[in-house]
Formats: sequence, structure tokens, C-alpha cells
Amino acid sequence: MSSSSSTSSEDGGNGAGGGGGGGDFEGPSSSRRRSGNGVWPEPFVEALATRVAIDASRSVGRLAAAPALFNLFQVCSTWRAVSRSDLLWQNLTHNIWQRYHRLHDSWRDEYIYRHRTSRNFRVRQYVYTTLDFFPSNNDDNNNNEILSCRRLALSDHHLAAGFSDGSVCLFHLPTRLHLSTFHPHHHDRLGPFSRAVAGIILSDTKLVFASFDGDIHVAIIINAGPLRRAHLGDVVNDGVLVDFSGCGKWWVGLYAGVPGRAFHVWDGNTEELVFVGGTLTDPEAVMGWHLLTEELTELIGRVRVTSQELAVACTSRRVIVFDLRNQVLVLGEEEIRRRLVVGSLDARNEAFIIVDGRGMASVRRAATLEEVCRFTVRGASQRRVSGCMNGGYAIMCVGGIIRVWEVEHGEYLYSFTERIGEVGALVADERRVASCSSDNTIHLWDFGAQ
Repeated sequence: MSSSSSTSSEDGGNGAGGGGGGGDFEGPSSSRRRSGNGVWPEPFVEALATRVAIDASRSVGRLAAAPALFNLFQVCSTWRAVSRSDLLWQNLTHNIWQRYHRLHDSWRDEYIYRHRTSRNFRVRQYVYTTLDFFPSNNDDNNNNEILSCRRLALSDHHLAAGFSDGSVCLFHLPTRLHLSTFHPHHHDRLGPFSRAVAGIILSDTKLVFASFDGDIHVAIIINAGPLRRAHLGDVVNDGVLVDFSGCGKWWVGLYAGVPGRAFHVWDGNTEELVFVGGTLTDPEAVMGWHLLTEELTELIGRVRVTSQELAVACTSRRVIVFDLRNQVLVLGEEEIRRRLVVGSLDARNEAFIIVDGRGMASVRRAATLEEVCRFTVRGASQRRVSGCMNGGYAIMCVGGIIRVWEVEHGEYLYSFTERIGEVGALVADERRVASCSSDNTIHLWDFGAQ
């Protein structure tokens, strides 16, 4: 395990994305007594504080909200007293950090933790380690096959890694221990890679994952429940499941191979299939079938789900956004002149990111496709790109080098110290970045405030 930090000019404390020099935010002291001499009622001040913080986060960046609040609370003792309202911090944590359940004793503590962790992301303050595990052979697996990691997923306390033999390894992040490996029972094998994991949806209570043959499996984590098959794939009629993503409420599968059946949407609570349709991957139908028998170096398509319950999907030719709540209503679609790098697509909160073949990255609002910012990813035109994002930062890996940008203004921040070689999977949340290199080493960078 190692740590890395940066205090150079890359910190950009007063830069466009730096939130006006947003350092560690302590907030006003909770030991101050409430004054009854204020002219304005506390609900008004609380509403004003909420408005000031949200405006600062949207115009400058999320780290700017805390300094704006600090200045507001200096007006008088009555205004400082509002800083002790847990409802205020709950609303701010929801609106600024998109966080709806807390891990700390109060919402004020939760907000401060999110602020400090985001600042760690900005200044390259992290702890690096690798996760040790020994993949066990699936009884159905041919021992001559080379196991490769295809997908990663993160939750607050767990990481899941999906492999080419259909197995999924689950890790406990606080202890970095390998908890278990799930080996689903697959039906007829349609090719050497038909069982490869196509996508993972992970929370701290439930693991959902799918394979190229269309099978979807579910395991309850909290009680160590048995693995069960929630959906039996039908490759002949549906095609190959090239990517799978979602949230607690929705599961979305992107298929290729059968025209007019690109998207399958399930209700994540009832596990009922509620929609089948779409033509996004029709031009890639033949490539979809090749996924069963060949290990392709180029991804066919990718799909992600935002916090607004919008699905964002792309191939190398097109990007599409549709509303999962409104009978899969298409909100926007765009043909891209320059080929898109499919492995660069990711979505978080209300935005998504994509990189074209010339290395131009574009951060967009999912609901409107409006561009927020753009920046250049060096080397993207010559080498494979793997990308991901969280609420404030974009992370791109090219040639084994992982670089970070902030996504409000597209400012380049830094590269990770570690060089990890070719990446098979890359994922990030608000606290961590995880990747799996070609030797199946799982790398973990933890930016969590200590």
C-alpha cells in the first residue's frame, strides 16, 4: 500500500474548477449559542444558505459551496446558528453531492466528508493498493482458457470483478478482503466467450450481473444468500448481450445481433422485462455474434444509467439518451462524424462523457445533450482508451497512464503516479478509482478523507 499527494500548481486552489480555494471545510463552531436577536427568521436564512451554496456549486464547482457558506455564516450569530441545522446539511448533501443516505453520524459530518474527499481527488491525495485474490476454476471451465477481467463495479463497501468465464469475485473494501466468488450455472454453451460477464450492478445489499449469453444472476450480499438466475438468456431471438448496466430501480441491457432488439429494460424491483426495442446496434449485428467466439479488442457498445433515470448508450457511430420512466422515450440522438471511443463512455449524476477518435472528450448534460465542457485526451487516436467519471472528475487511461480532469470546466489536473499497463476495466465513484490490468491485478486508489 502506498499514498500519493500533490501540492504543486496543479492544485489550482483558485482556478476555475477549484471552487475558490476550497480547502478543508470545518464550518462554524457548533459550540456557539443561538442568538434570539436576529432580524430575519431562521427558515429564511436556511433557504438563503441553500440557494447560495447551490448557485456557487453550479457556477464555479462543488468545492466552491463550502467557502460560500462559510462567508454567509459570518454575518451574525443568528446566521451562524443556522449552520447547526441538520436539515440544511441534508438538503445540501442531496443537491450538491447527490447523496441520499449517510455513512456518518450527522448530515453535517457527511457533507464535510464529501467535500474533503472531493478535494483529495483534486489535489491527488490518495492511498494506492492492490487487491489479492486467487481465482478458483469454474467446474465448467476449460483449464486451457486464459481468465481475463471484463467488468468492475463499486459500492460504498464492496467491489465486484467479472471475468471471462462468467465468474464474479466480491471484495470487502474496508478490509480489502476477497469475500467470495460466484460461479453461475450456464446452459448450452454457444462459444468460448458466451459466458463472459457483460456488466455488473452493485449495491451494498445486492449483486446483479449478466453474461454475453443473456443470463442475469442475482445474489443478496447482506445475508450471503445463494446465487439465483433472474433471467434466462435467449441468444437466438435477442442477440448477444454486449453491455449491461443500471441502478436499483432499472436494469438495462444493450444487445447486438438481432435487428430492432438493441435495448432490453427490466424493472429492478420486480425483475420483470418491461421493454424490448431499438436499432442502435443494428449495424454492428455481425460483430455482436463474433463476441461469442472471439476476444475482440474493440467494444461494440456501452450503456450507462444516470441519477435522473436516463439511459445513455453509444456505439462507435451514434449516441442516444432515453428516459426509463416514460416508456423509454428518446430524449436525444446524435450521429458522430468522427468515430467514438466506446470504452470512454460513462455517466454520473446528470452528465455523461464520451471521447471521439481524435481524442476530443465532451462532457454533456444527459437530458439535453448540451455540452458542459471539452478537453483533449492525449494518445487517444493511437491507443485504446478506457474512461470513467464521478460527479466532479473524469478519469481516462491511455497506454497504462491514468489522467484526471475536472468536469465543470475541463481543466487537466494530474496523472496517477502508478503505471499499470493495459487496462481491461476501469471504474470510479466519489471516493475510489479501481482498474484491472491485463495480468488480472486489481488496482485501487482510495481518496477518502481520513
